[in-house]
Amino acid sequence: MSKGNTFENDLVKMIFQAKAISNLCDNAASSPLSNLWVSLHTSDPGEAGSQTTNETSYGAYARKSVARTSAGWTVTNNSVSPGADITFNQCTSGTATITHAAVGSASSGTGKLLYSGAISPNISVSAGVTPRLTTATAITED
Repeated sequence: MSKGNTFENDLVKMIFQAKAISNLCDNAASSPLSNLWVSLHTSDPGEAGSQTTNETSYGAYARKSVARTSAGWTVTNNSVSPGADITFNQCTSGTATITHAAVGSASSGTGKLLYSGAISPNISVSAGVTPRLTTATAITED
């Protein structure tokens, strides 16, 4: 089975922009998630992983929040991209090669992994480097 294209687009709008899917899903929870948290990884966290699986740990690294709004995320034809570049903290110590990025539910700790994928080119991190995911970064629901 597969999802219909219209539903795929509705689904990513619901997840990334908190837009209701008429007669199916709304954001009426008492404390809905208002931000999603983007993390960087040194290898694939995998479908069974969490936000901490293979998460980078260079000096000063922290996940970045992106609002679940149309300003935070752009959705077009079941593909979603950040509404603005996501700039992570500048590395103060250590080194890492960032190969994957993920979107999840928590600012720190395990958190629920919603989406993850490879980034290209990889980001080589060392002191003074500021990792950034641009608006060209895309997640496609298919």
